[in-house]
Amino acid sequence: MRWELKMMNYDKAIEKYAELLVKVGINVQPKEGLIVVSNQWGLPLAREVIRKAYEAGAKHVEYMMGDDEMVIARYQSAKDYVFENFPEWKVELMIKLYEDNYHHLFIIAPDPELLKQIPSDKVAIDQKTASAAMSPATKFRMTGQTKWCIAAVPSEAWAKSVYPERSTEEAIDGLWGKILDATRVSLDNPVEAWQEHDKMLKKYKNFLNEKQFDKLVLKAPGTELEIGLADEHFWMGGSKESWAKDAFVANIPTEEVFTTPHKFRVNGTVKSTKPLSHNGKIVDGFGFTFKEGKVVDYYAEKGKEVLDQLLANDEGASYLGEVALVQDDSPISNTGILFNNTLFDENASVHLALGRAYAYAMRNGSSLSQEELEARGANFSLIHVDFMIGGPEMEIIAYSKDGEATPLFEQGNWTF
Repeated sequence: MRWELKMMNYDKAIEKYAELLVKVGINVQPKEGLIVVSNQWGLPLAREVIRKAYEAGAKHVEYMMGDDEMVIARYQSAKDYVFENFPEWKVELMIKLYEDNYHHLFIIAPDPELLKQIPSDKVAIDQKTASAAMSPATKFRMTGQTKWCIAAVPSEAWAKSVYPERSTEEAIDGLWGKILDATRVSLDNPVEAWQEHDKMLKKYKNFLNEKQFDKLVLKAPGTELEIGLADEHFWMGGSKESWAKDAFVANIPTEEVFTTPHKFRVNGTVKSTKPLSHNGKIVDGFGFTFKEGKVVDYYAEKGKEVLDQLLANDEGASYLGEVALVQDDSPISNTGILFNNTLFDENASVHLALGRAYAYAMRNGSSLSQEELEARGANFSLIHVDFMIGGPEMEIIAYSKDGEATPLFEQGNWTF
């Protein structure tokens, strides 16, 4: 379905967006393969991505389509054993594709509350089963061996969740405009704009890596949290390098620089500042208390059962795997809306992630075994779930091993 965008012609917007995803997001190289995943809302963008990927020299593009109604039908009609098993061929297929130099683009168009009528325990069992089964394939992306990128387009349900007072067409048009602003596609040359943005993120990343701080102290209303950083942690921001030394951007948009907290050195309280959309359900007004790295208490005004299931996934689900710094003054935050989608909302706010740490957010981490990463303090889990804690009142001070303090954030923004 097509909607005329107020900001620019629809076809031109799709072309510019696709070019950004192919040249910057995945950075498709000659004779590489590409996997494109979307639902019906992402089909127009996927078609243009496929065309541009072949122009860039892709050897083959494999398109995989999903459908929300089929997802609901499965949850409503399938027997219990369906959710306790995962097709082995799917895991084997993905590993084979990754081993054959295929890379992965996800074009999401979510319904934030798709599964709100489905029992949380059923969703949790399904998610845990899938995560465990796909772990050998997920490792390719978590280590950077495979390039990957997540981008988004509006769906009706998502647009109406952002603009409930508008007609469907007006809501989709409005959300398209905000997405194009947040991704810089609304600018004359998005690829060039992303190259400049990447340089700025690298400035923060390089400063933090040079300093190798020992810990961060975060303070905001409801938050007073000390986060020890993992031994030989490595800050990431903007583009990453694959094993083949090709740059790619895993999230479009992204405004963060992030690294690995030490699994056992997180203490204090933290309060969310934006809702979390997880597995088709909304969690809001929530917070956690950490002691020696582990969540020992938590609350939620809405969706506490989602947190119950989330933290019960495995032992590592109750520990942090990421701390990410995002200033309040950013294109996403400045849109002035709540996207009800983690891809965007996490990039408008300082955020943390429960669960698995990224290997590449450790120095030389992609070449280390899981046991070696854990020995440095990296957490391992089947999940990785971001939640937002930042805002205009966030203060962050970094401390060196000898106790020297360096303010990083004041009133929600970088100090330099």
